[in-house]
Amino acid sequence: MRTILRRPDFRLLFGGLLASMTAESILLLALAIWVKDLTGSNGLAGATIFAVIAPMTLAPLVGWVVDRYPRRPFFVAANVATAALLTPLFTVHDAGDVWVVYLVAALYGLSSITLGAALSGLIRELVPVELLAEANGVLQTVRQGIRLVGPLVGAALYAALGGWALAGIGMVGFLTAAAVVTALPAPQQVPPTVRLRWPAELGAGLRHLAGEPALRRALLGYGLGSLVMGFSESLIFAYVDQGLNRDAAFVGVLVTVQGVGGLLGGLCSPTLVRRLGEVGTLAAGVAFFSPAALALAYPDLRLGFAAVLLAGVSLPLTMVGLHTLIQRRTPPALVGRVAAATQAVVSGPQAFSIGAGALLVGLLDYRLLFALVGVATLAAGSYLWRGRHLSAPPGAPAPTPPTRPTLPAPRRPVEDTDRPGLPTPADRRHRDSCPDTTNGRPDGAAVRRG
Repeated sequence: MRTILRRPDFRLLFGGLLASMTAESILLLALAIWVKDLTGSNGLAGATIFAVIAPMTLAPLVGWVVDRYPRRPFFVAANVATAALLTPLFTVHDAGDVWVVYLVAALYGLSSITLGAALSGLIRELVPVELLAEANGVLQTVRQGIRLVGPLVGAALYAALGGWALAGIGMVGFLTAAAVVTALPAPQQVPPTVRLRWPAELGAGLRHLAGEPALRRALLGYGLGSLVMGFSESLIFAYVDQGLNRDAAFVGVLVTVQGVGGLLGGLCSPTLVRRLGEVGTLAAGVAFFSPAALALAYPDLRLGFAAVLLAGVSLPLTMVGLHTLIQRRTPPALVGRVAAATQAVVSGPQAFSIGAGALLVGLLDYRLLFALVGVATLAAGSYLWRGRHLSAPPGAPAPTPPTRPTLPAPRRPVEDTDRPGLPTPADRRHRDSCPDTTNGRPDGAAVRRG
């Protein structure tokens, strides 16, 4: 990772993203806590998270907008707009203003999609192809580190200063990111592409995902795993309560251990991409979740720590493998739409999985559900692993396509004239007309002398 951090342009981008990622991590949980304080309702507090996720349905439209503008100016403008959309939070005073929090949460979710799509395209322009895995690995490592402390810091700041101060801190983070990224040198301009009608451009990202073999397999395999991986959001509470006989607050300890695993996974991910390729790294990330889930089916604290540590390792591996694959296998002018479409395709199964897990944990034994998660993620990881040849590691020789067996060309009959040392027909006619009487032998053969 030192190689990518030696680049001045990436260091600037990294500094800006550090500010914006900190703001994101602080705000997400704090908004839900704010609603809980205003209304006293757990359900309304949970609806805040739903408001953030709901705009994922607009991802194809967002990607289309992102791809129509230069990456750096658009990314700067999106950060400024995100800071501006937090200003209505200063008008929130009581339970009657909860709708303002929901509105800001929905706009914040839309902004998150926009920033993610723009960032993917900006990284593709700034970073050489051979360093994309390192760049994504650095960002995932920092993101996992911030997740260790960000929500706790946000909750503490909210308790000490209130929601208004928290909104102000968030605005400072996004404005700082915009100011830092403004200092980036202008990247090389992408050649203009042929503009299609807007319905065709709107679906171009999904068509590319469906038509590119490596991307198609990656999304199918990861989508299969995501259908059950979200169960763990609810199952972990049952594991702590029914399995370990501890208070729900102990989940925070397990989340911290998982964050440590996330740091390890982020540090290791560039090396795995170089050795296994993007699809192989994604397969490893999904497959690592399998033994973690199976271990959580047995309530033992030491085994549980190892399980959540392994689950933490799996997340950055999947993200780095998937993002690097998108950036390498997508034309630069299409990266925004493909990245946004990927978010939509992946978020759908994840949202379904979280909801299904919350329902099933009240009907079935959590151990059975963890076993189901383990089997399903192992199957998804195996499916991805069988397709790892679709994205060979950088520098590896490309697989040679099989050649059809060729039949040997028919050989023409060999004339006597083509055989060296044999007399030609003309020689034979001359020999017959002029017999050789040497040594009394008409055929001219010499007598071998002993």
